[in-house]
Amino acid sequence: MNGARNLTGKQKAAIILLSLGPEVSAQILRHLSEEKIEQLSMEITRLGKVTLPARQAVIEEFYHMCIAQEYILEGGIDYARELLERALGAQKAIEILSRLSMLAGGTAPFDFIKSIDPGQLLSFLSNEHPQTIALVLAHLRPEHAAAILSGLAPELRSEVAMRMAVMDRTAPEIVREVGKLLEEQVASFGSAEFATAGGIKTLVQILNRVDRGTEKSILESLEQNNPELAEEVKKLLFVFEDIVFLDDRSIQLVLREVDMKDLALALRAASDEVRNRIFKNMSERAATMLKEEIEYMGPVRLRLVEEAQQRIANIIRRLDETGVISIGREEEILV
Repeated sequence: MNGARNLTGKQKAAIILLSLGPEVSAQILRHLSEEKIEQLSMEITRLGKVTLPARQAVIEEFYHMCIAQEYILEGGIDYARELLERALGAQKAIEILSRLSMLAGGTAPFDFIKSIDPGQLLSFLSNEHPQTIALVLAHLRPEHAAAILSGLAPELRSEVAMRMAVMDRTAPEIVREVGKLLEEQVASFGSAEFATAGGIKTLVQILNRVDRGTEKSILESLEQNNPELAEEVKKLLFVFEDIVFLDDRSIQLVLREVDMKDLALALRAASDEVRNRIFKNMSERAATMLKEEIEYMGPVRLRLVEEAQQRIANIIRRLDETGVISIGREEEILV
């Protein structure tokens, strides 16, 4: 863990508790529900080694959010924004206030769209600018956005996917302006709050829920227009932990292709669910040898573990593309 940007809120909370020490952390936990305590305890056990830069980044973010909360209580949101911009710059101030807004349970951007029938929403968005469609889809649940994306015309679909992939943070005034324009066409629209949305991960979440034909069409378009971006999307489309969604026969076929050293490295930071599925599909002797190799491996850099997991994920994608195995879609697994 080299920074706070890619950590979840629970992971950050776990790091804060570890940094505060057992006595202070125990006092904090007394004020939480049993469910929250259980979740944080689980995150602490999964953290592994936290680098000093990552710890410092989380603590700094936590400090800034505490300060921002005090500013808001003293003089309101505008006062807090002004002081934070002076101290940290406009972009950092927006990020901090955005996180506080989401933690406070404010209305999510484009929340009004969730009540609209997907078919009606598709007809409504089809005539909008690709950037507007990308912004709206980035704020929908992945399964909802996938249904809309699949229904768009192929050329428009590819353009929207491209814009979503390169989208990162959208300024609040732009979100408000888009929301205002949409409000004139759709009756019930709430206030649009700033939020971080879009980007490669958002597109991947959606692509993991569309049909294979739509995914292939979008990837081919990305490869033609931006090969590097297409490669980044492909890397995230199937991650190592998703191996639990494969059937037993597919896992066995994957294991034939995987280097056992890579597998031992990959399982070093894997969940119990992933480990159990792997061991279940190996002979008892092979599983025992793998467990021993993991146990006696010693400390390993997280980067090496992630690289091994990516190599295995690439093998799974290759076997899927050649028809040897089939990566099930989430909706197929739930049926």
